Amino acid sequence: MQKFRNLTILTIAAATVAACGPSTPDAAPTTATVAQAPSSTASAAPSSGPGRPATCGTDLLAKLSMREKAGQLLMVGVKDAADARRAVQQGVGGVFIGSWTDRSVFSGGTLQAVAKAGKVPAMVSVDEEGGRVSRVPGANLVSARQLAKTMTVAQARAEGERVGRLMKSMGITVDFAPDADVSAQPADSVIGDRSYSDDPAVVVKYSQAFAAGLRDGGVYPVFKHFPGHGSSSGDSHQGGVSVPPLNQLKQKDLIPFRAAVDAGDAGVMVGHLTVPGLTEPGLPTSLSPATMRLLRDGAGYGAKRFDGPIFTDDLSGMKAITNEFSVPQAVTKALEAGADVALWISTDQLGAALDAVEAAVKAKRIPAKQLDDSVLRVARAKHAVSC
Repeated sequence: MQKFRNLTILTIAAATVAACGPSTPDAAPTTATVAQAPSSTASAAPSSGPGRPATCGTDLLAKLSMREKAGQLLMVGVKDAADARRAVQQGVGGVFIGSWTDRSVFSGGTLQAVAKAGKVPAMVSVDEEGGRVSRVPGANLVSARQLAKTMTVAQARAEGERVGRLMKSMGITVDFAPDADVSAQPADSVIGDRSYSDDPAVVVKYSQAFAAGLRDGGVYPVFKHFPGHGSSSGDSHQGGVSVPPLNQLKQKDLIPFRAAVDAGDAGVMVGHLTVPGLTEPGLPTSLSPATMRLLRDGAGYGAKRFDGPIFTDDLSGMKAITNEFSVPQAVTKALEAGADVALWISTDQLGAALDAVEAAVKAKRIPAKQLDDSVLRVARAKHAVSC
């Protein structure tokens, strides 16, 4: 996921066709100049680097119970406005608007009201990549690959701003885009035309530009799918998926994520991938402590330390997860591993997931400091704290 002020972020949990897209679905290049240009004041966010006062966020933490803190790390997909409101009132940190959500939520100030229904403002999120992964009425955004082929980098930033302003007007505060995967897959494959290019330098320029445009428009961007889904063996909606070994990812797939972390002002979504040389046996990247450390520390792939929020991909609609874990198990394992936000597609198991995370905190499988740090990362992203 840093300079993103005046943004209240609501995040809506991803779905099978959402965060990861359709179910049938050695020096790094520097970040493009256009992406590094300052965004408008309205989209600036507080820095997430070191050097904050020791008291930063203590007022927020003091007013939340352990269970309420746990809820801030959960994002759920919702059916309609009533479902979203109930979830926020139960304490979730965000809701996700999917392809199945009643489209009336996009009008009449509905999502703005949902965001204010809890003790802490909620994130409202959506998948708006363009092309076949488009959820916002009127976005009219082409696929990433088409955008990179037909527009300049400056035009890509302008498109990001246009769509960002539209989403902000509807009450959406987080977009699970851009897709930073480097891929030469056919257009209709799991990544395919969701990728800007099979050239990491092109992906860096266009993903950075589009993210900068979203910030200009007042929406928080989230780069996906770390550490790189572009050369995957299959579709994680359908089962386990492997990608090349970590040493190979460093030469290509990780380059856009390195640029994203170095540039700042965004979250990062971790996919459900098996990576030789990185992931532990039986654990995809979204549940892998080694993957979370790689992203958080940065040194293992030449990036800066990342202190923004780490989101998981959907934990309930993809067989790469559900073949092995229940939703409460997957949610808890992801947070234990070091993710800040566990994302899934339905409110049906929200109570059970909250119970499981609370139990993990009490058992110290999620240390109290780790819980607080995650709560504050999420709070900074949605401007619930300003330091």
